Amino acid sequence: MMPANDLLALHSRQATGSLERERRFYRAYGLTIASDVTLPELEPAAPAVADIVIALGPIDMPKPSPETATVFRFEPDRQYLAWHAVGAFLISGGCRIDVAPAPGVDDALLAFPLLGPVMALLLHRRGLLVLHASAVAIAGQGAIFLGDKGAGKSTTASALIRAGHDLLTDDVVAIDLANPHEPVIVPGFPQIKLAADAAAAIPLGQARVRPQVHPAIEKLQHRLQCAFSQSKVPVARIYVLERGEKARTTRLPGIAALPTIIRFSYVTRFGREALSGDFAAAHLRQCSGIANHVGVYRLEVPTGLDRIGEAVALIERDVADGV
Repeated sequence: MMPANDLLALHSRQATGSLERERRFYRAYGLTIASDVTLPELEPAAPAVADIVIALGPIDMPKPSPETATVFRFEPDRQYLAWHAVGAFLISGGCRIDVAPAPGVDDALLAFPLLGPVMALLLHRRGLLVLHASAVAIAGQGAIFLGDKGAGKSTTASALIRAGHDLLTDDVVAIDLANPHEPVIVPGFPQIKLAADAAAAIPLGQARVRPQVHPAIEKLQHRLQCAFSQSKVPVARIYVLERGEKARTTRLPGIAALPTIIRFSYVTRFGREALSGDFAAAHLRQCSGIANHVGVYRLEVPTGLDRIGEAVALIERDVADGV
């Protein structure tokens, strides 16, 4: 929920006309977002009391130099992430993100960290387990895909969408563990990022490809017009992608499942500083709970996009058998 003082400030600024741009409302991760930054990646929503406010303005924190490139600071009530080439982001209380763009940076480039690591940390602060992964709904069951960069998380998700299943979220997977016996994936927003070769081999119908944001960002954003699940679904399978001779799955032993979940949880990318106070113990409990309840499976995917269909068929059977 938006704090009362933020509501009053919003109404005051709107009434005096001091806003430089219209504040827009969106829906993502089950939350209403009021944003000064234009975010066409998200689903539009009617104006309402917001769960998250994204506000443009100055941030009184040290800025990174060209040499340091980044500055990250983590405190119990606020987290600060700054990239010299993009801008600074201050998360406060799990309900507000202040944004100070670097000179000449537009909203499209701001959205990359804002809807990636910044949103991931905010969701983490709101009590969700956040994985760096992709997720798809298969007959009402959620399949999550983990893996190192280039492992094919988004490509595998795209192939499943092409086969008739629905995207839940790409890059930032938020899991609600309010009921530890039934963890559920919270839908993100209808966009998936794909490399050019994957997009050519697995064309997505009814998807709008957005212009390249920056020459250094190779993947293109595919905004889905359909094939997106707007409902939470239970976690049925968690796969770690690897390359192999043929498509097959193997359940990891419990001693390996927990470290895998921890490794691919988004917050651990920032080191121990990001797990301050009680968050470290809570995070470990969350990772342990989902490792024990769902488990983790090694998914070997044959090399070559022409064989991705073999992995799709295997995933469909495996998820159905596990229900």
